[in-house]
Amino acid sequence: MHHVRYLRYVDAVARTGSIRKAAERLNIVSSAVNRRILDLEQEIGTPLFERLPRGVRLTPAGEIFVAYLRRALAEVDRVQSEIEDLQGLRRGVVRIAAIEGLATHFLPDIISNFQRDHPKIVFGIDICGRNEVVKRVKLFEADLGLVFNPPPDADLRHLAEIEERLCAFVPTDHPLADRRSVRLSECVEFPLAIPDRSLGGRVLLDNFLSKRSLKLEPNLETNSYELMRHFVLQSGGVYFQISTGVPQPNGRPGLVAIPLEERGLAVGKLVLCCERSRTLPVAAAMVAEQIQTVLDGIAAESR
Repeated sequence: MHHVRYLRYVDAVARTGSIRKAAERLNIVSSAVNRRILDLEQEIGTPLFERLPRGVRLTPAGEIFVAYLRRALAEVDRVQSEIEDLQGLRRGVVRIAAIEGLATHFLPDIISNFQRDHPKIVFGIDICGRNEVVKRVKLFEADLGLVFNPPPDADLRHLAEIEERLCAFVPTDHPLADRRSVRLSECVEFPLAIPDRSLGGRVLLDNFLSKRSLKLEPNLETNSYELMRHFVLQSGGVYFQISTGVPQPNGRPGLVAIPLEERGLAVGKLVLCCERSRTLPVAAAMVAEQIQTVLDGIAAESR
């Protein structure tokens, strides 16, 4: 399957913007990568890359070709996975792009539970903002995406989703810690940490506040939930996050999750998705089923 290898060469160069960096990633000499790309360009009859003083850039023809080859490589991975499944090997890599809020509890549980039965499956996890999750799924850099409130996109297929409300997280000795629900106006009296605009929870807050006179004056704005947690624990403040992905009961050690109760504050959705046209490899499909089961259980508990 030499042609598949050469397609991977082109893909690596397109992702890195450099023949040298692609060769380092592929662990081969750069001259071999360049030679195969030149061969492909001659066969196709047009340049795929524009050679620049520092690196390369896809030509319009190259953009079309790379879109094709990524779909082709995804299909090759799926076929190889099915063949291995017939042989009972269960090998492979499952690539997931996910929001940071799922990194400390939700995803580690998924991985450890799955690998008990399928120890030969390796996971590649990228933690990133919601727009980057969508981008990586669409570019076939991830088999699955886990994202809160993804932007509407025709190229995504939703495999599972659950409704999520924003919660205020406070230390266990906080004045609000015993409340069953809380309003934003009650939170502003304390040091505030809020997610930046790369995170889905911020979208809900901004949409709500755009129609209210209430203004948040945060002490910390960041794309890191871990940083917000530590800030709140040290300052006695408040930060906002969905509860899925946080250990239960009552959040992480030293923290309590209190649902935000505000008329007009929208409920968001935590979505498991893949690229719309993809048929997932066997291992990725099995992981998707496990995630869907977990999400269904969370939804059932919240009813």
